[in-house]
Amino acid sequence: MSEVSIAKRKEKCENCTKQCNKKQSDEGTSSLHEKDEANGESNEESQMLLSACLSCDGCVSEEESLKISQQSLDEVDRILALNKKCDVSKHKVLVVSLCPQSLPFFAVKFGLDIPEATQKLCGYLKSLGVQYVFDTTLAAGFSILESQREFVQRYRRRHHDSHALPMFTSSCPGWIRYAERVLGTLVTPHICTARSPQQLMGCLVKDYFTKQQQKLSPEKVYHMVVAPCFDKKLEAIREEFYNSLLENRDVDCVLTSAEIYCMMERRKVSVEELVSVPLDHVLGEAGDPGLVRHEGRGSEGFLEHVFKHAAKELFGLDVREITYKNVRNRDFQEVSLERDGETLLQFAAVYGFRNIQTLVHRMRKGRVPYQLVEVLSCPGGNMTISNLIPGCLSGRGQAESEAGGRVDKALVQQMEEAYSSLPVRLPEVNPSLHTLYQDWLEGQDSQQANAVLHTQYKNQSHIHTQPPHIQW
Repeated sequence: MSEVSIAKRKEKCENCTKQCNKKQSDEGTSSLHEKDEANGESNEESQMLLSACLSCDGCVSEEESLKISQQSLDEVDRILALNKKCDVSKHKVLVVSLCPQSLPFFAVKFGLDIPEATQKLCGYLKSLGVQYVFDTTLAAGFSILESQREFVQRYRRRHHDSHALPMFTSSCPGWIRYAERVLGTLVTPHICTARSPQQLMGCLVKDYFTKQQQKLSPEKVYHMVVAPCFDKKLEAIREEFYNSLLENRDVDCVLTSAEIYCMMERRKVSVEELVSVPLDHVLGEAGDPGLVRHEGRGSEGFLEHVFKHAAKELFGLDVREITYKNVRNRDFQEVSLERDGETLLQFAAVYGFRNIQTLVHRMRKGRVPYQLVEVLSCPGGNMTISNLIPGCLSGRGQAESEAGGRVDKALVQQMEEAYSSLPVRLPEVNPSLHTLYQDWLEGQDSQQANAVLHTQYKNQSHIHTQPPHIQW
C-alpha cells in the first residue's frame, strides 16, 4: 500500500477507464483530470496501482489504518528500546524474515551479489538487536506444493463442482483485497486456499520455531517481515491471521525494502563496515541456509510450478520449458499444454488492473478458457532477460523511483539480473520441507497440515461496500 495519500499524489487508477473522481477538499483536486476521465484517457505520468487505489482512505477502515500505522520503523524502535530496559517481562525475541524478492534490491543498493548483500543486511539487523534472521524461501516452498495439490484436486472434481475451475492464485494481497471487497462470490470460491509465503512464514516462526525449537510462547516473539510490497502490511492484519486467545499475530510487522534502506541511510550506515553474518535457519543447524530461488518469475513462479506438476500428475507428461504467448500485451499471457492437437491445459498470467478488469469481464460472460490464472495487481511483466518476469520484484515498496509515482525500470532490470543469478531448487526436492511435513504437520495429508497451510477467502462486498465515488 502506498503511504502517500491520493490527495497528495494526485494520481489515478492505472489505465482504469472509469476513474476515481473522489473530492480532495484539502488540496482542491476535486476537478482534477475531469476532462481526461470523461474521455477515458490515462496520463502515463499519473498512474496508480490497483493496490494503491484499494488502500486509499475510501476503502481502509479506521481500525485498519490504526493497525497499519503500527507497522512502522517507530514501532520496531519501540520494541528494540523495551528490550534494553530492566523489565525483562516486556522483552521480546526479535525475528526477521526476508522475502527473496527483497534481496536483489539490497544487492543493487549495496553494489554486491545477493549472498554477500544478504549477509551484510543480516549483520545490520543483528546489530540492532534482532536475534534471528531467516529468508522465506522455505515457506514459499510450502505454498507452491500446496497450490499444486489443490489444483489437481480441483481439476479432478471440475465436472461436479462449478467453482472448482478456474483456480486463481492467492499470493498477491492487492488482488485478494479487490476480489473479496469488489468482486465477491464471482471470484472468491475460485481462489486457491494455500496461504501466501508471508503468512506461512508467520506460522513457521510463531508455531514451529517458537514453540518447538525455542520453547517460547508466541507472544514473547516479535516477528517482522521485509517485503517488496506495501500491500503485505494489509495482508498481515487480516483477522484470520490473528490469535485472539494469545492476542498475537503470525506476522507482527511488515516493513518494505525501501523502509529498511531509508533507516540505514538515516543512521549513516556504511555497508563496508558492516559485519557479514550468515542467515539462520528454521531447522537450526540441520537446515541448509544457502540462498536459492524457485523456477519462473520473481513472484515465486506459481504458474510454472503448478503447470509442470499438473502436466505430470494428470497426463503423464514431462514439461521442461514453458512458452508464454502474449494475449493482449506482455502483462496478459497464456501457456498451453497440447497433445496430438488437443489442448489439455491452458493457464494465464494476468498482471495489472487493466488486465484484471478484462479477465473479470470475460468471466462474467463465461468466456474464461483457463484452468488456472496467476494474478498480480502490479503491472510490469515485461520480459527482459533469462525468460524471467519481474513480478514482485517491481513492488512499489522497493522499485519506485526516488521522484515517486513511477517504477524505476533501470532498477528493476538490475534486480532481475541479480535475482536470476541465484541457483534454482524445486520445492519437491527440498529435504527441509519433507522433514517439516512429518515433524511439524503430522504428514502431508493430515488435518494439521490443512489447518496450518490453508485459509479461506470470503465475500466481503456486502460488508465493505465500495465507495459511491468509485465505479468499477
